[in-house]
Amino acid sequence: MRFIIVTGLSGAGKTEATRSLEDMGYFCVDNLPPKLIPKFAEACVQSQGKIDKVALVIDIRGGIFFDDLFESLNYLKKQDFKYEILFLDASDEILVKRFKESRRSHPLAPGSRVITGINEERNRLREVKDRADIIIDTSKYAIRDLREEMNKNYGDMKQPEKQLSITVLSFGFKYGIPVDSDLVFDVRFIPNPFYIPELKPFSGSDEPVRKYVLDQEETKGFVKRAEDMLDFLIPNYKREGKRQLIISVGCTGGRHRSVAIANEIYNKLLARNYNVSVEHRDIVEDVHQGAKKL
Repeated sequence: MRFIIVTGLSGAGKTEATRSLEDMGYFCVDNLPPKLIPKFAEACVQSQGKIDKVALVIDIRGGIFFDDLFESLNYLKKQDFKYEILFLDASDEILVKRFKESRRSHPLAPGSRVITGINEERNRLREVKDRADIIIDTSKYAIRDLREEMNKNYGDMKQPEKQLSITVLSFGFKYGIPVDSDLVFDVRFIPNPFYIPELKPFSGSDEPVRKYVLDQEETKGFVKRAEDMLDFLIPNYKREGKRQLIISVGCTGGRHRSVAIANEIYNKLLARNYNVSVEHRDIVEDVHQGAKKL
C-alpha cells in the first residue's frame, strides 16, 4: 500500500494536488482528524489489497485536532506502517496574492491580515515540514506544472502513456453528436456500405464492411492524417494536464463507416501503448430504427 499524508500551507495547492492523486487512482480523504489516522490505516490494511493507494489531507483546518498528528504518526511508525508525507509550500508573496484573488481570509487569521495567518501557520507546520518526504514549492507552478510534478512523484512512470484515458467513440449524426466529445471527425465523405445490399446487414466491426471501408483511398488518406494529428495533439494534451480525451467519429447512422474507422484509430493508438478504449454508441440503435421502418 502507498499511504500518503498531504499537508502544507493554506493556498499552496493541496486541493489541486489531491485532485491529481484522485485521477491516479488514489482513495483520498480530506480533512480527516489526525487522531483517526491509525484507525483508518488499519481499515485500509484489512481491505486485503482492495485499497492500495491512499491519500489523507491533513492541515490546520482541523484546529485543535491537528496537534494529534505527531502522536498518530509515531503510532504508525511503531506499528511498522509505512507512510509518506507530502508538504506543499509557497512564498509569502504568492500566498497573499492567491488569498486576495480568491477573496478568502486565512483560517488562522479570519479577522486580521492574511500575512499574520501565514506566519502563524508556518510556525505550526515547521516540524511536519522537517519530517516531510517530499516538499513541493508551488510558487511558480501553473496547475499543469503541479500535475506533472505529482505524476512524477506518485504516478506510474513505468507507463507514462497510461496517465491519459482515451475513448474512441463512433456515432451517427442523425442521433446527435456526443456531448462529451473533445474531437469530432465527420467521415460521411467516404463511400457508404449502406447502399450495397450485401454489406448493409453488417456493421463496421464485421470483416466485409471493415475491408470495404478501409480499402477506400479516401479512408487511407483520412486515417493517415488523423494519426498524424493525434500524434501531435495527445502529448500536448498530456502536458496541459488533461486526464480524459474523447475522440468521436461520426457517419450518418453510426453503424458502418464510423465503426470501422473508430476501430482502426483505436488499434493505432493501442499499438502506441496508450490507455485507450473503443465504444460504438449507435451501432445497435441504427438497426432498431431500420426495423421500425420495415
